Amino acid sequence: MGALCSVIRFENLQELKRLCHWGPIIALGVIAICSTMAMIDAVMWYWPLDTTGGSVNFIMLINWTVMILYNYFNAMFIGPGYVPLGWKPEKPQDCMYVQYCKVCQSYKAPRSHHCRKCNRCVMKMDHHCPWINNCCGYQNHASFTLFLLLAPLGCIHASFIFVMTMYTQLYNRISFGWNSVKIDMSAAKRDPLPIIPFGLSAFAASLFALGLALGTTIAVGMLFIIQMKVILRNKTSIESWIEDKAKDRIQYYKTGEIFIFPYDMGSKWKNFKQVFTWSGIPEGDGLEWPVRESCHQYTLTIEQLKQKADKRVRSVRYRAVEDYSGACCPVTKGVKTFFTTPCTEEPRIALWKGDLILATRGLKHWMYGDKVLDSTADAGMRVRGWFPRKCVEKCLYDSEMDQPLDGEKKNR
Repeated sequence: MGALCSVIRFENLQELKRLCHWGPIIALGVIAICSTMAMIDAVMWYWPLDTTGGSVNFIMLINWTVMILYNYFNAMFIGPGYVPLGWKPEKPQDCMYVQYCKVCQSYKAPRSHHCRKCNRCVMKMDHHCPWINNCCGYQNHASFTLFLLLAPLGCIHASFIFVMTMYTQLYNRISFGWNSVKIDMSAAKRDPLPIIPFGLSAFAASLFALGLALGTTIAVGMLFIIQMKVILRNKTSIESWIEDKAKDRIQYYKTGEIFIFPYDMGSKWKNFKQVFTWSGIPEGDGLEWPVRESCHQYTLTIEQLKQKADKRVRSVRYRAVEDYSGACCPVTKGVKTFFTTPCTEEPRIALWKGDLILATRGLKHWMYGDKVLDSTADAGMRVRGWFPRKCVEKCLYDSEMDQPLDGEKKNR
């Protein structure tokens, strides 16, 4: 019993450590600044105890903050749900249709992907979000999307309060002359005097909070639109990418195949209900999913295996001609390399002269691939990531040297 309590305590401590990351610190900081300033400005603009409108305004403001934080912490601490360690399909013959994860020592269930940050296979993984320092997936997709909806709505309300407060407070402080405009910020010219004085520092703080609120509305609102687009098709961001690659693969090899995404129920409402339910608990168990007619549970995983085989065929072998430390923005590799570093959380890999890399995609000044590990001790490991293009040269003796990179083929 004592050992079980220790394990639970350790797991809770690990979850709390998610807060110690730049993403949650910034996100919670923005929420705290906008909410606090909005409440202070609401008191100065529309005193909540005098009128019904002021009371409703203040209660709505508190309500936004509570709902935003509730869904934010739900998305962070409930998590996406992980594929059980050691999981495998019920039928042994179905193992050939799914990928095996060497890190988790189990097969990847349909719609699951391994997250390098969480170090687990995530059920119905959409992406790893740095703002919640966790993955968005099967269990927390609804909470995460509601957070993306409520944050802009709350910020719009707060922005209105900031604008009205600054307008009403400055209205009687501005005097116009023939050649000048004077603003008196020394004292409030109203009777009775406000409970909270509105001076220069309060004006600057309100203006700063207004900028944060408007920026959050635009940025988070765009993320909400992106999420709703994939939810209404019953996809994830990763699955949208897989579908695009399936079309590219079929077109590249002219196989005549027709790829049908198996999880689209054919109705936006049915797709919507796959994520949002009245109970708050998503449908299914995260391992098996309802599929369209003419499809089966492993339609998507079979396409992933085809793409993985295609990637191996089209990979190009390169040899490192310069050392590279693995820095995100290397100063010594040229100005263009420095300023065109990939905007992604995917890792960079350190290179030493003579290392071999199988490149699978590339940009103009950067490439992505797997380092070839010749040590028997590293047989189960996989080192992959971005590296500067100028640090490597193509191996002329490689049999696949004439195959173009995916990135080059698409002229990225």
